[in-house]
Amino acid sequence: MKRRHFIQTTAAATVLPTLLGGLPIGAHGFSPELFELTGGLSQTDKVLVLIQLNGGNDGLNTIVPLDQYSAIMAARPEIALPQNQVLPLRTNIGIHPAMAGLKNMYDNGRVGIVQNVGYPNTNYSHFRSTDIWTTGSDSNDTLFTGWAGRYLDGEYPGFPANYPNAQNPDPLAISIGSVVSNCVQGPSLNMGIAIANTSSFYQLLTGSVDAAPNTPAGHEVTFIRRVVQQTQVYVTAVQRAATAAQNLSPMYPATGQNALADQLKIVAQLVAGGLQTRIYVCNLGGFDTHTRQVPVTGSTTTGVHANLLGKVSVAIEAFQDDLRRLNVQDRVVGMTFSEFGRRIKANSGMGTDHGAAAPLFVFGTRVNPIIHGTNPQLPASAGVNDQVAMQFDFRAIFASVLKDWFQVPQATLNALLPSSLGAFPYVPVLRPATVTTTASAAPPVENFSVYPNPAPREGRATATFDSEGGVAYVRLLDGLGREVRRVVDGRSLARGAQQVPVDLNGLAEGLYHCLVQQGDRRSSKVLAVE
Repeated sequence: MKRRHFIQTTAAATVLPTLLGGLPIGAHGFSPELFELTGGLSQTDKVLVLIQLNGGNDGLNTIVPLDQYSAIMAARPEIALPQNQVLPLRTNIGIHPAMAGLKNMYDNGRVGIVQNVGYPNTNYSHFRSTDIWTTGSDSNDTLFTGWAGRYLDGEYPGFPANYPNAQNPDPLAISIGSVVSNCVQGPSLNMGIAIANTSSFYQLLTGSVDAAPNTPAGHEVTFIRRVVQQTQVYVTAVQRAATAAQNLSPMYPATGQNALADQLKIVAQLVAGGLQTRIYVCNLGGFDTHTRQVPVTGSTTTGVHANLLGKVSVAIEAFQDDLRRLNVQDRVVGMTFSEFGRRIKANSGMGTDHGAAAPLFVFGTRVNPIIHGTNPQLPASAGVNDQVAMQFDFRAIFASVLKDWFQVPQATLNALLPSSLGAFPYVPVLRPATVTTTASAAPPVENFSVYPNPAPREGRATATFDSEGGVAYVRLLDGLGREVRRVVDGRSLARGAQQVPVDLNGLAEGLYHCLVQQGDRRSSKVLAVE
């Protein structure tokens, strides 16, 4: 996106950035008309949190392919992590030791990892590649709207005319951080509101403004800032939500120590306080680690990159704890992304240069807590131009999240993420979102669960549920909805708790849907087979 065009199209959103200190915040609402047209069952209260890691994160030192360790040592001996200090996730893969919090969340089914995410023909410019990720364009195309902005524009046609209103009183999107994300850029203006820093957010709550110089011009600036604040249409809604939430997590670092944690703390407050904003964008900068990614002397598990990854891990773990304490954990999923990865081979400055694919994290109680994809295959002797090959197009991840979290139909996804490559494959990074059903929808089977999950190949899982008595069906479907196993085929079950073994022998590794139906009751769970 050209900067002049960006400034023009975001002009209507600059009132709140000025008001809140320039920190980007974005929210979107719900469209009853679109909801009915797309066959929705009810208004969603789901929230998506996007975390932008500005600068290009080094994926090989974040998620470490342990089966490629000899190639890693050959390519980057000065910055490689000691193999015995990498935290194991599975036998052949581990995570940076600074990310113990995310490792703990992974072990407890709250984090999924997508390997080798990028796009064809990577552009190594920070500005252009960020445009590509935030707009969802092909690398040889230019779009002037963000992928989430197009989604919101479809949900709320005509914005900002007649917004806010009784049905949609809250911001459509909120961006928080020093860099305004283009993700929620709409066709005429930004679909969200922006806050430049966390102190500006608290000024909003108290009605204060940044101090200006004690000069005639400074007095005018103070007056203008106060008028802008008083005329901002979403101030009351944000103030109401921010003051409603209590019992915030003690796991957050002290204010000012971790910028991402400070931002996520605000998001938790607003979600728990009842704000119906669907999309939040946060960011953390500093990932452009060309030099001294690790210390010149001392352990490679410390230094600039380790500090950044530690902040991401601490912030997300505290945020997830916060959501649990506030009892909104099932409403929120989050995802990290960076404009590109780094090269396989380290440079002479103990850093890494702009690269191609890298992993991303998804987190929350509704994620599929597995590692999607396989480890990158690295050359035995990498050259300066060798890259981590892309396995997943980032737009496939975005489309899959929109599909499962906000129930966006496939035809709409194709329009939201147009590409010369055609429709993107489905990647089940989330379990299909549970929505509040209408009276005519089927009630759920009580206390239905499947364990262990993930379950081992050539083994078995167990489906447990409370039977109402009568004929029941238990089936296993693959990701395309095809039946691969009929576990219970119309057998009459007695009333009470049931434990049904699910044979997994002969099934390929992947994600399956376990369905149980009895009378007019039915439920499904995603089962990961590894």
